[in-house]
Amino acid sequence: MFEKILVANRGEIAVRIIRACKELNIRTVAVYSEADANSMHVQLADEAICIGKPAANESYLRIDRIISAAEIADVDAIHPGYGFLSENAHFADVCESCNIRFIGPNSRAMNSMEDKAVSRALAKKAGVPVPPGSDGVVDTEQDAVAAAKKIGYPVMIKAIAGGGGRGMRVAHNDISVVKGYHTSRMEAEKAFGNSGVYVEKFIENPHHVEFQILGDNRGHIIHLGERDCSIQRRNQKVIEESPSPLIDAKFKKLREKMGKAAVKIAEVANYTNAGTVEFIVDDQGNFYFLEMNKRIQVEHPITEEVTGIDLVRYQIMIAMGEPLRHSQSDIQFKGHAIECRINAEDPFDDFRPSPGRIEMYYQPGGRGVRVDTHAYAGYTIPSYYDSMIGKLITYGKDRREAMDKMTRALSEYMITGVKTTISFQQAILQDPNFRRGVYSTTFIEQFLSGARRELLEEKA
Repeated sequence: MFEKILVANRGEIAVRIIRACKELNIRTVAVYSEADANSMHVQLADEAICIGKPAANESYLRIDRIISAAEIADVDAIHPGYGFLSENAHFADVCESCNIRFIGPNSRAMNSMEDKAVSRALAKKAGVPVPPGSDGVVDTEQDAVAAAKKIGYPVMIKAIAGGGGRGMRVAHNDISVVKGYHTSRMEAEKAFGNSGVYVEKFIENPHHVEFQILGDNRGHIIHLGERDCSIQRRNQKVIEESPSPLIDAKFKKLREKMGKAAVKIAEVANYTNAGTVEFIVDDQGNFYFLEMNKRIQVEHPITEEVTGIDLVRYQIMIAMGEPLRHSQSDIQFKGHAIECRINAEDPFDDFRPSPGRIEMYYQPGGRGVRVDTHAYAGYTIPSYYDSMIGKLITYGKDRREAMDKMTRALSEYMITGVKTTISFQQAILQDPNFRRGVYSTTFIEQFLSGARRELLEEKA
């Protein structure tokens, strides 16, 4: 049993990890930047250590400072959360070399899927379909154009080290490939320190469906069903739900097939701990491997709600060497869960970030309502990090009940002092296509350009 864990993250995920540790009677150490001195995770942890200035590259991305804090606090393990260093194989190696357990996959598994191009090759080895694409990284704009012509337009230029929608551009002709090639490279270099990109066939009107997996150190791997993350804006997820309405309505047999594919990819990678295998699905029920996220996901709560399994608790137990206590046949899916990411952004000003002091904060409650957040009245949202205030999750016996609870919960959520996306999500919940579960990753683009925008304007 671990006695003390350092949480190498901030915001709502840090709070989530600390709570799981408390339930396991494990002491926690928070690290924080100068901008996060008053953050909730600092207040909830048993100990807290400042690791630098507000900028992430001077604090949360500084491996040396995090390891120093871990050694000073004499911790057994480090939980990286998501983002920042969570998928950094070097960081995992440094932890192990310092006799500190890294709560996540080991560096070998990370390196086997170190970037999206390598992951594609591994998926092929596992016999899982991937979209047609270039053979690895394209080194010049001429190579990018040649690959696009061979694949056939439209194509997607994607950063090999990408995530969160950064370093991705759709191209419909040679000119837009050249432009997208250079834009993606610059964006990827700035965001990930790696400018490598590859070219992939763009599946039009796709559905983004991902499978949660868990693997222990004895080679046992299971999946915990799917999450539909198709409600996206600029490749950033806005609303997620489980199970997928597409699979429930049209392709029920696909769930088992995609689940087995996710497990197979993890087996080939010798994967341990929690991870997510992401797929795109077309309207005919064809699916293709997209990427594997080697960490806990932002949207993990909806899987917890429909399976009754605490994923963060499981992460810690696996890192302690515990075997999986569930076989695949043990996993039962009950009801429906939806998550809305509540961000400090102005939906009426092109979703411009809205950092600042929260004057009033009241979160919804009641049966089937969960809020994961680090915010409170008087808290100042820093301008240095992502704009997430929290995650609102509702659970019902079926999709309609989950939607109705979400509609009610959004109407109760009151935040003043900063702009939020609540009104935008309220409008989406009223959209007839969303309510029918008929949507793809182009939903928000169409929503904002069509007559349905009137629903949003009514909320203003």
